[in-house]
Amino acid sequence: MTVQTNDAIRRQIEAMQTAVFELGLYKPAGAADRHNAPEMIPRSWDTDTLLKSIAWLRLQNLRGRNIYIRPKGEHSLSLVDDLSRSAIERMKVEGFHPAAVIETSPRNFQAWLNHGHILPKEIGTAAARSLAGQFGGDTKAADWRHYGRLAGFTNQKPKHKQSNGLFPFVKLIEATGAVYPMAENFISNIREQCEKDERLRRDRAASFVPSRPFYTPPKSIEAFRLNPDYGGDGTRVDLAYALYAFSRGVNESDVKAAIASRDLSHKGSERRQHEYIERTIRKALALRHHSPTLQR
Repeated sequence: MTVQTNDAIRRQIEAMQTAVFELGLYKPAGAADRHNAPEMIPRSWDTDTLLKSIAWLRLQNLRGRNIYIRPKGEHSLSLVDDLSRSAIERMKVEGFHPAAVIETSPRNFQAWLNHGHILPKEIGTAAARSLAGQFGGDTKAADWRHYGRLAGFTNQKPKHKQSNGLFPFVKLIEATGAVYPMAENFISNIREQCEKDERLRRDRAASFVPSRPFYTPPKSIEAFRLNPDYGGDGTRVDLAYALYAFSRGVNESDVKAAIASRDLSHKGSERRQHEYIERTIRKALALRHHSPTLQR
């Protein structure tokens, strides 16, 4: 299988038309590994390095690791996973010819579609999800950077283990690398939908009104003076306002100024008026200190 493996790898990565790839060597739960390596071994390689590392990849595959691949960074591809053969044929009929088709296990396929130019992450994810939904792929595996399988190695998932104890090979079925005919129109529609969704999100954010305001300015002392509950009793008004104002974080000098804003000449001289204000302030602070409710 050495020649076939090398040929499949070369054809697949050429069809993906990517300068640098990310490889993921994943060990399924329960797979034997005498070397105590981590579950996922990541690598970032260009084409030459990848091709020179095939022997090492084959060794890791024999040790129970699945070999996955994806482009590094933003790219021009979408992976559609978990497709049937009929879904692949329907893609072609509808103008979505895959750039590469990989049989990951018997009668189960992955397709890489080439959009013709690099897509931003948001657009890439939206495109992958739309394609998966349209052709019956796995929408949970649809995003801008999902791993696909690299052909030429075995699928080490325990459920695929055959009666002879071996695992099936991941096969490269097609590798044209071509941009699919509907690419321009499809991506245009995806961009339009993403822009529409973003506008809707901004409009909702702009029109959001909280059920409770985050901050309400404190009421003025005039609101207390106009409140009939106090029956025009200025002393009660002053104390009630002081308690309220302190509970809302109003500073002491502003509270004193508010109390002094009414005519206090009936209290006597300026010294007596000042003493009255000071008594009111001390009483309000004392009441607030001893009242848990007023300290909230």
